[in-house]
Amino acid sequence: MQSSDPKNNQGDSRRDFLKKSSLITAVALTPSVALKAAESQADERFAELFEKIPLNLTVNNKPYQTSIEPRVTLLDYLREELHLTGTKKGCDHGQCGACTVHVNGERVNSCLSLAVMNEGKKVTTIEGLANGDEL
Repeated sequence: MQSSDPKNNQGDSRRDFLKKSSLITAVALTPSVALKAAESQADERFAELFEKIPLNLTVNNKPYQTSIEPRVTLLDYLREELHLTGTKKGCDHGQCGACTVHVNGERVNSCLSLAVMNEGKKVTTIEGLANGDEL
């Protein structure tokens, strides 16, 4: 006797088949380096796979030396690494100007500039324009 439920007669759907086969393929093709990184540190499992580049910047007349992933924007570096939150992330497309900083005296949208592109340059944020509590 056949069931009236069509799902019981079909077995696995195409969607289920694709999900399972994609998972098996991904696991089979994952390099052992990636698997070891995933096992060792769940927080930074793939971050360690990216090469970090040395970066020397002067921000608000203070020198900084670090190693950074090449894909990090100047905006994210200023906000997340240096905790200079006066520079804002507005549109993230270079249209609003909320992320504007001075690089070697020139106005730059920091959301469109990679941090590593500014190697050796002098960056001034809104915090660097202040004289004490006064702009």
